[in-house]
Amino acid sequence: MVFSITRRSILQQATAAAAVATVANGAIQNIAKAQPSDGEAYWQLVRRQFIFPESAVPMNSANLCPAFQSVAEKVAAVSRIVDYDVSLNNRAQFNDTLSAARAKVAAQIGAEPDEVALVRNTSEANSTITNGLDFRAGDEIVIWDQNHVTNNEAWDIRAKRYGLKVVRVAVPRVPESDDQVVELFAKACNDRTKIVTFTEVSNVSGLRLPAKKLAAMARGRGIHCHVDGAQSWGAQVLDLHDMGCDSFAGSAHKWFMGPKEVGILYVRSGRAPGIWPNIIGYTGEIKVELDLKNALKFETLGQRDDAAIAALGETAELHDQISPERIETRIRELASLLKAGLKEAGATLVTPEDPKMSGGVVIIEVPKDNQKTVADAMYSKFGIAASTSGGLRLCPHVYNTRAHVMRAIQGVTSMRDLIKA
Repeated sequence: MVFSITRRSILQQATAAAAVATVANGAIQNIAKAQPSDGEAYWQLVRRQFIFPESAVPMNSANLCPAFQSVAEKVAAVSRIVDYDVSLNNRAQFNDTLSAARAKVAAQIGAEPDEVALVRNTSEANSTITNGLDFRAGDEIVIWDQNHVTNNEAWDIRAKRYGLKVVRVAVPRVPESDDQVVELFAKACNDRTKIVTFTEVSNVSGLRLPAKKLAAMARGRGIHCHVDGAQSWGAQVLDLHDMGCDSFAGSAHKWFMGPKEVGILYVRSGRAPGIWPNIIGYTGEIKVELDLKNALKFETLGQRDDAAIAALGETAELHDQISPERIETRIRELASLLKAGLKEAGATLVTPEDPKMSGGVVIIEVPKDNQKTVADAMYSKFGIAASTSGGLRLCPHVYNTRAHVMRAIQGVTSMRDLIKA
């Protein structure tokens, strides 16, 4: 009886694992066989890797993206494998999954595997930096006033507890140049400044800051530079060694189009010893997290979701097949098409028109009292899921088509009175 149960367990797991591999390999092979020269037909193939209906088209990548269908199915299938047999014997097959996923992601973002911790999201990664750096009363933190709350108000809480000073930097709606932005941040720094931290692409304006130049300014003064990359990872080509920041945070559920509750915290080699971990967990291998000299000490979070971690590696493979360069180019193409159409419709852009000064986040002005009405109508009448951060926010991604963008423009055009009221 014991033998038959074990044998049945192995067979059922093998069947489930084979199904996962078939779906995953099928998605990757389909994309790999297609050619970018196929034009819109290629992007139609990419769109078919997602299950959303045409009546509910996602265009709010700054908040949440749908995962690739094969990624979602891998999460479900691996979860079933775990739930079928939660023994350590069965779960041993996932021992190498986390390190493999970490290595794939690190290669894509221009980092070494031991510089990347797989955490749960950008918020957790930001919190590690906010709470992990050592400060003394009177120390100063320089932040962009458009930072996300987890890299903005979170510093106010830390400052209140430890007698620190938070200095917020405002930049023009459309800066004259990168140098102007860097100068504004540089003027906010002094010999008491311990960290400069900013969101690379704003979720409330769409403005993209010159991360590499800001990092160079900060590090040249011996100041830690932390970048919130929630709107960058998955949307643009990243080379964190080239960027030169000390730490970087991102979430897989946004532009990376991956599993939920998985994120990254990059900590540049040599910087981890100066940052305290927020959570001390146990992995069976790492006994004293404080002794670690790299980013892995920020990864001991207790029980992890093996399925989500496994699916992160699958997501990275799909990004490789499409290519980060092609993804960034497509997002810029759709965002530029959207901006031009919205402007022609009479809308006032909050986001700079120049693609070099923005990413995939596109925002137009809408009176505050009308924002919810406009966003609701975009969804109910035009099947476009948008947001109301900073105005009406529309964030096209590679699963969107040019037809989706034109439908969004049509929706805005039909509500000119509400947008201009």
